[in-house]
Amino acid sequence: MTVTLSDEQDDPLPHEALVSLAESVMNAEHVPENAEVSLILVSAEHVAELNEQYLSRTGPTDVLAFPIEDLRPGEAFAASEGGPPLMLGDVFVCPAVVRANAGAAGVPFDDEMALMVVHGMLHLLGYDHQEELEAERMEAREREILALSGRERP
Repeated sequence: MTVTLSDEQDDPLPHEALVSLAESVMNAEHVPENAEVSLILVSAEHVAELNEQYLSRTGPTDVLAFPIEDLRPGEAFAASEGGPPLMLGDVFVCPAVVRANAGAAGVPFDDEMALMVVHGMLHLLGYDHQEELEAERMEAREREILALSGRERP
């Protein structure tokens, strides 16, 4: 598995921990070894542009995920041994918004950042939260994966 992290913002963060967390999600979801994902840390301005351009929403947000594959949670991956890499997509995280959200919620920034990485990765893997049952399933999976890394989500 390959996680490529690009840091395009000004808040220095521990890249290794974020990459490791993204890899943990892929391992927990039994993603094939030839899978690739991009994790991009961006400014509030950049994420606001993406939010408006692709989702027709105004303003910055904490995380955006752009899946390449049309995956379903819990479904087995098609075997592609020896074939091209499985490109899962891109996860954009805005640390500035995550920091503000963590402060408003009274939770540590690192925990909120971990949640956003897991949340974005799960979106790439087909999880969603548009309907109540989907949201419950996604939130339960977030808690399980965060627990694997020693973090709790209330």
